[in-house]
Parts: sequence; structure tokens; C-alpha cells
Amino acid sequence: MLTYCMRKRLFLLSREPLKAAVSPQQRRCESGGSMLELQHYVSSGGTGRRSTYGLLGTELKRNVLQQWWTAVVSLQPQVFGISTPCSSTERRTLKIVDGEALGDQLKDVPEAQLKGRLHKLFQHDQSLRTSLLQGALEQFVPSLELLNKKLPFGLAEIGLCYQPVPERAGTSGCFSEVTEASLVWFCSVRTSSQWLDYWARQRLQWWRKFALGPSDFSVCDVLSEELEEGASRGVKVLYQFPSGSETLETLWSFGNTKLLKTHRSSRAKLQCRDGRTSVVPHVLSVSANMDKGVLAFLYNSLQPVQKVDSKQRLHQRKVLNLHPTLAPVKVALDMGKGSTSELRQVCEGLLQEFLEAGISAWPGYLDGTYSTSYSTLQSLHAKYDEMGVLFTVLITDITLENGLLTVRNRNTTVKETMHISEIKQFLLKYISAAENI
Repeated sequence: MLTYCMRKRLFLLSREPLKAAVSPQQRRCESGGSMLELQHYVSSGGTGRRSTYGLLGTELKRNVLQQWWTAVVSLQPQVFGISTPCSSTERRTLKIVDGEALGDQLKDVPEAQLKGRLHKLFQHDQSLRTSLLQGALEQFVPSLELLNKKLPFGLAEIGLCYQPVPERAGTSGCFSEVTEASLVWFCSVRTSSQWLDYWARQRLQWWRKFALGPSDFSVCDVLSEELEEGASRGVKVLYQFPSGSETLETLWSFGNTKLLKTHRSSRAKLQCRDGRTSVVPHVLSVSANMDKGVLAFLYNSLQPVQKVDSKQRLHQRKVLNLHPTLAPVKVALDMGKGSTSELRQVCEGLLQEFLEAGISAWPGYLDGTYSTSYSTLQSLHAKYDEMGVLFTVLITDITLENGLLTVRNRNTTVKETMHISEIKQFLLKYISAAENI
């Protein structure tokens, strides 16, 4: 019997009974993510089925998605972006209906007729997609003419999907909202195996490029008994979380069956040129759970640091050593003792200069002036290290006199003096160099 799980007035429906579930993301946040929650990155959502992004987490996720798009689409001449509706034409059981309207329609229905009435109602309700693959398959034929029917080529998309939560004791039929990044690659049968290996290497290199500990990311072949329906081969990109290894990205080799099934037309419409031969292309699917990927980068970047001061006291702190390209905040602006109004004007001018140059900046000066004493600055730096801020710039009365300011590097903790006219170009060069590594 079809049952449903209410989320306010929104119903997600499945053929299995829906019960409250705790996602792997939520378990990780509860077990080791209190610091991440404190610094506004990720917290468990109220529904228990997804993570909620805070101020810094939202920007981090945007940066991760932007880097994925750059690597998979912008730098790949044979890959093209698409955008497809969240609704799905797949024959899946996941539906979305108005809960209040559903209740009104079922209010006086006898129990014996309830199942038939539900089936009839669900036939006309919107289906939600569980992956982006189907949308790319539907866009295959419209793309052919533009690309002169020449292989290989790919269609890429980033969007929301609803995917089943892994079953555990007492839970089944629950779905989680996921941001998926998908590449669907169309190629000939003779080159499909080589292309799968190529994309597996590319994707592992991409994850490791932004990692503090690259060895935590790995790949493995999918066991034959775990292959998705219609797939002849699969590869997983894994990350070793504190709670265990989890899949971030999956690559499948599907052959041409899904393409033929989607279009249900003559093979002639699907024919592409592979050299001098006309073939129906094979389909490779590369799909990543980007929410899980964001968490992987957070956990990989979290670094405990110990330091002994001059009085032999041990100090412990946490540094979120995010890759410069992914860091939500590149620079924090603060002001020390001096003429408050004049220092604030300098900070505001410098902040505007950073923002116009595309450098994300944190306006710490709005919290007031800071003493230049050792203990006060240490507390400030510890806060920014936990936030993952790359550089801290301190504007003082010396800046008003001769234009010199103090710049502290998160990774090295080294402070250097620099003229205010040089700081923007310094940051741009630093970030650019990190992108090209």
C-alpha cells in the first residue's frame, strides 16, 4: 500500500513506508562537526535528511560547484552545459503533492477504495527526478544537429535531485535532497572503456587537487553484484571520513540501451559519426554528490595545531586549512588602535577595492578596534583560522602615517609588512598561483 511522509504541506511519496532517518551527513556533523557548525559552515537540517549551509558553508559550496563546472565544462571543448526541469519522466514512485488537498480528497473515501484512489491521484502528480541522467538522455537528439552528429561529446548539469537514503535498521523508503553534478558522455563502443578510465583519472585528480590530505581520496571498481541496472562497469570515487569510507562520485558505463529506451524511435535518429562509421553511441554517466563532497573538503581541511608559548604552556587550536580557491573568505580586514573614523574609512575603501576585484573579504573592522597586544591578536587569529580565512590585514595608525599595514598568512602564521597599494595585487597573484597548481 502506498503511504506518505508529510513535510509541512509537502509530501514525498514512495512504495515503502517512510520513517524518520538520520543521514550520513547529519551523523558526521553530530559526531565531529561542532566546530563547523559554530563557524557557520554546516549544521543538520530540521528534517534530519539534509544539511543546512550557513554563511560560510554557502560560499564554500558555491566555490566547489564553480570549480567543478570549470574543470568539467569550461576547460573541456567537447562538453556542453544544459539545464533540465526538476520534474522527471522516469517511471519512478517519488511524487510531490499538496498534502492539504490530498487530505481533502481522501477524507470520505472508504478504506477498501483507498489504494485505487491513491494510484489514480498519483498518476497525475508531478514526479521528482532521482538523478540528472535522464535529462541529458532526453537532450541527446536536440544536441546532435548542433554538433554535426560527431562523437565524442558530453552534456553536463548541476541540479537538485531526490535520492534514497541508505537503508538501516528501522528505516526504508526515505529520500534526501541532494545537489548532484552530472556529466553524461557519449562515445563509440570501441572507445567507451578508455573514456571511462580517462574520466575516472580526471575526477580523482580533481578531488585531490583541492585536498590537504590527497590520500584520503581514492577510486575503486564497483563489484559486479553492485552494478546499477544496465551498467556493464562502474567506478567509485571514495573519501575516508572519520566514520568510514563513503562514495562521493560514481562512474557508470551503460552501453546504448538507456538511450534507445529513452527515445523509442528509429535508430537512424540516434546515429552519430565515429570516423567513417555511423553508430548509436554508448553512454557513460559521471555523477557526484556535491553536498557530500563539500563535507569531505571540510573534514579533510580541518587541522589541529599545537603550540608551546614562552612560558611552556601548551595551546591547541583548529585551523580550517581550505584550499585558497575554495576558501569562502580570502581576507579579513581589521583595525587596531588609532583614529577610529579615519581607520574605518581606509578599511571601507580597501574592502570595496577587494570586492570589485572579486576577492571575498570579511569586514572585521565593523566589530570595532583591536588592541595590538599579543593575547588579543592571538584570539582574533584563532577565530579566523577556524573560519578558514587565508589572510588577516590589520590597519593601524601606522597605515595612516605611511601606508604600511600588517598581513598575516593563515597557513604559515607569518606576518609581514606591506604597503596598502600592493595588497590587492599580492592577493590576486596568490589565489591565481593556487588555481594553477
